[in-house]
Amino acid sequence: MNNGIILPEFDPFAIQIGSYGVRWYALAYIAGLLIGYYLLRRETKKPSAPMTVVQLDALLNYVLIGIILGGRAGYVIFYNPAFFLANPIEIFKVWQGGMSFHGGLAGVTLAMALFARRHAIPVLQISDRVAMVVPIGLFFGRLSNFINGELYGRVTEVPWAMIFPHSDGLPRHPSQLYEAGLEGLGIGLLMIFGARRGWLALHGRMTASLLIGYGLARYLVEFFRQPDTQIGELLGLITMGQLLCLPMIAAGLYLLLRN
Repeated sequence: MNNGIILPEFDPFAIQIGSYGVRWYALAYIAGLLIGYYLLRRETKKPSAPMTVVQLDALLNYVLIGIILGGRAGYVIFYNPAFFLANPIEIFKVWQGGMSFHGGLAGVTLAMALFARRHAIPVLQISDRVAMVVPIGLFFGRLSNFINGELYGRVTEVPWAMIFPHSDGLPRHPSQLYEAGLEGLGIGLLMIFGARRGWLALHGRMTASLLIGYGLARYLVEFFRQPDTQIGELLGLITMGQLLCLPMIAAGLYLLLRN
């Protein structure tokens, strides 16, 4: 078997003072939100923009709450319900990790729906613009997963197999980098292409592209990513991540076909 590339143990803190600091994962969220906010702020200056800068600021607050509550709730419900049922106080320790993209997506979707209703803006015009910047956060988030040595892949003999700190010492797929490339760079390039082709005028097109693109990318990478220990493969056929991607793809196809 290939010996694998031995990775050093990276410091989980990007900035640390004493026992406190900012972790890479938190920094990934901050970077994604700030860059996304900057791009959407530029978008508000266009004549076709559905939101003002003031409304965008309000939307950011809605999205933040949706990400945190939805992401945590999704992880608790989908990935480790037995543990959190037995230890409910652990639900609130978000600084220890444990967030679900699919849960965060559900939380942000609800947040955007509430915001759209309050400000009388078509929800797809909002979701299209949010979808446009989501790949930025995905890219940074997957890189932070790699730095933290978490969510690594299955055992493999490919030349680029890596041995992660605190793992079983076996060479594994760097699935975090696969996801950073597909979900971050790949879908990001699709969003740039779509924005230049005028997809924002086709309400729902950008949202559909994100849903289908992420759903397909994540479904594919799950074949290389190590399933969660406490869940494994459902019925020995499909991972939880793949199962949760199916309604995403279906929703994306619906939006795409209705235009």
